[in-house]
Amino acid sequence: MYGKAFAPEYQGELGTALSVNSSYEEVLATASRAHAEAGTALERSRAALAVAEANRRLGRVTQAGDAWRESYRSARTADDRGAMAWALWSGGTLARQCGSLPLARRLLTHAVALADGSGDRLAHGYSLAGLAETGRIQGDYAAVAELHEQLLAQGRAHGEARHMVWAMSGIAQMHRNTGGYDKALELFEESARIAAEADDFRGRAWSLRGVADVLSVQGETERALTLLSEAEAICRTMDLASALAYNHKMRANVFYRAGRYEAARETYALSLREFREMQEPRGVALSRLGLAKSRARLGRDRDETLAELASLEGDFTRIGLRHARDMVIAFRAELTAQSAPETPAPRSDATTLGSPAVPARS
Repeated sequence: MYGKAFAPEYQGELGTALSVNSSYEEVLATASRAHAEAGTALERSRAALAVAEANRRLGRVTQAGDAWRESYRSARTADDRGAMAWALWSGGTLARQCGSLPLARRLLTHAVALADGSGDRLAHGYSLAGLAETGRIQGDYAAVAELHEQLLAQGRAHGEARHMVWAMSGIAQMHRNTGGYDKALELFEESARIAAEADDFRGRAWSLRGVADVLSVQGETERALTLLSEAEAICRTMDLASALAYNHKMRANVFYRAGRYEAARETYALSLREFREMQEPRGVALSRLGLAKSRARLGRDRDETLAELASLEGDFTRIGLRHARDMVIAFRAELTAQSAPETPAPRSDATTLGSPAVPARS
């Protein structure tokens, strides 16, 4: 059993004033007022944390960086290790969003240690989840599959729907990326159902994106596009800038897989603009890859495409995205094989690829 979703990053009076489904403009306005009226260091820390998270979700990375640091300083002044952990969790999440994965690991590791010492179970769980997600994004499935399973079990034990949805969709993504499409679809659909029953609209939007991804791989293009439209409506209602950009990138993936390369090119260009506005290097690089592949299908000069792939391989290596780097290598092999018919190469996917990494067990 599980209860309605809640947002533990909104603390103190903000926990009463805001919900998990509050739009981020509303969160920002409410938290900014609370910060101006704060009478203690702990109140300032909690308000700054909410300001940081709202700005991060809105794609305002500079303001988010200033706010989480202020939250940490105020928490340290208050000598509250739990609040310090939440601030570092926010900073680590922002670092991951900005493609600084080593920094994300450092901040989240410190957050886990602080939360463990404070007895704040939720801060500890969210910080561990941040480490798990960072490893998953890097493609290091062998290292984080078990951690995802443990966090899912903890979410079930405490009836925390939002954490269940996060862990389940992460496990589903690992199955999807290692070719386990049936299991991935089952888990994505379950996480979407739980999110809906728990009124976790944001979690449902991310889960629907996962369902659409798998359906698209299985050839169900129109169903996938319909689900992405539902998810997009949620993203727009809640001001989920990053989720909306990833939704658009997935829509481009669906067009690409269906051979609708002009639509894919236009939609990758849209997500590229959105990610650049948010200064999100991972999304920028993935959108550039999709755009390069779409243009190649539409007749772009092969040497120009290979040069861009070389640039992208360097970017993915620098960021630490092993899975994405494999996608570049696969598409380059496909392109070079086209000029040597006796050397067949598998046709690569849009901006996702099956990986030899170890899948989760669920």
